[in-house]
Amino acid sequence: MMEILRGSPALSAFRINKLLARFQAARLPVHNIYAEYVHFADLNAPLNDDEHAQLERLLKYGPALASHAPQGKLLLVTPRPGTISPWSSKATDIAHNCGLQQVNRLERGVAYYIEAGTLTNEQWQQVTAELHDRMMETVFFALDDAEQLFAHHQPTPVTSVDLLGQGRQALIDANLRLGLALAEDEIDYLQDAFTKLGRNPNDIELYMFAQAKLRALPPQDF
Repeated sequence: MMEILRGSPALSAFRINKLLARFQAARLPVHNIYAEYVHFADLNAPLNDDEHAQLERLLKYGPALASHAPQGKLLLVTPRPGTISPWSSKATDIAHNCGLQQVNRLERGVAYYIEAGTLTNEQWQQVTAELHDRMMETVFFALDDAEQLFAHHQPTPVTSVDLLGQGRQALIDANLRLGLALAEDEIDYLQDAFTKLGRNPNDIELYMFAQAKLRALPPQDF
């Protein structure tokens, strides 16, 4: 079972204005943004009232949350399913140390509420692209969808990308399918490197290359 607990506001007014300016520059009619942390508790048994209050205290940090019902379309940004964030590991350990053994795992997301004019599907994709890192995060459209974070799946098999048979287009297709966000020159580099090796890359190698590139970039300041 999963419990959902609201957290504190996630963005300062400065960062909200910065995001609004980005949307304006992209000609996206976004009028207002509100964002707050949301906590998800995967439980193996129900919490009693005292335990629930204790968990709420553990997850209370940052500015106080004003009592209100957020307005606008929900875009929930969380770590990608199948991954465990550093925040999750630390928060789960703290919960266990406090005696909350019913907690299998805690995870955190950011719920963005977007008030905007009429947007096409393509424009909504532009909005979501500004709000998350597609290499490390995913976007849900309902809070309950976060149950996917705690689903147990069999590991997917490693798959080969047929560069030798299909050429550069195989890397272009994999870039889109896997959400790698590789630039043209990086695709050229991979094509040259694996052609010289005389073998096809697999999806894990492409993920590792994309993540290494990501770590080399300066952090974005929303």
